[in-house]
Amino acid sequence: MRITCTFLFILLIVHFSKAQVAYPKSNKGKLFFYWGWNTDLFSKSDIKFKGQDHDFILRKVVATDRPTKFGFDAYFNPKYLSTPQYNFRLGYYLSNRYSLSIGMDHMKYVMTQNQTATINGGIHLGSTFDGEYHNEHISLTSDFLRFEHTNGLNYANIEIRRHDHAYNINHLDLNLVTGLSTGVLIPRTDAVLLNFPEYDEFHLAGYGMAALVGINFTFFKSFFIQSEYKVGNINLPSIRTTSNQEDHASQQFWFGQLNLVFGGNVRIGK
Repeated sequence: MRITCTFLFILLIVHFSKAQVAYPKSNKGKLFFYWGWNTDLFSKSDIKFKGQDHDFILRKVVATDRPTKFGFDAYFNPKYLSTPQYNFRLGYYLSNRYSLSIGMDHMKYVMTQNQTATINGGIHLGSTFDGEYHNEHISLTSDFLRFEHTNGLNYANIEIRRHDHAYNINHLDLNLVTGLSTGVLIPRTDAVLLNFPEYDEFHLAGYGMAALVGINFTFFKSFFIQSEYKVGNINLPSIRTTSNQEDHASQQFWFGQLNLVFGGNVRIGK
């Protein structure tokens, strides 16, 4: 994942500085929007839990995403619009080549249950897991920990994009898209830790940054289908784990995201 991220950032720097691809002459002054869905990969991460009666770290924890099973009702019924892992973006073309946009990437992060991790630190909660741990192995069973950002791992971001026109045939334009984003993470973390009741509330937990490459197919200058690949880093220093504000977790990890989105362009200025 880190090699992929490094390669993509280098590619973007070279592209932004040297690329001489042609560009459409009618973008400036347009508003664009899109909606679509994503599937995600996450690197292993160390998760630190701290509170009044516990202070420990789990190392190299594995997690996956949780895409909704495809079905017309699940993906196209407005009632369930926010249920799948989705992407929304609204942007404005500052020039024919560059745009500025805001968006939300709704990912889902699910710690793999029953995996074995290394634990360091202490637990003193009157539970069966009480004790001091020094590089010991522990099974992450449901009575010890359930940890998910499933409603979700929400990356609210601002992004600058570059749009290069590559090919045209009749009423179809093929465009290349690259971008860099930064933003905040507002997860709704579903956490069950040891003897504590389940906690599941939205919370400003951290920040992130990402880079993107994509291929855009635009029809009649107005409607488009776009495939995107995004990689980035997420840092969450303040994850709520219980109703007590003193109890929190922190983690940092890389992510890869593959998106398929549908949208349109509307001219609102010159």
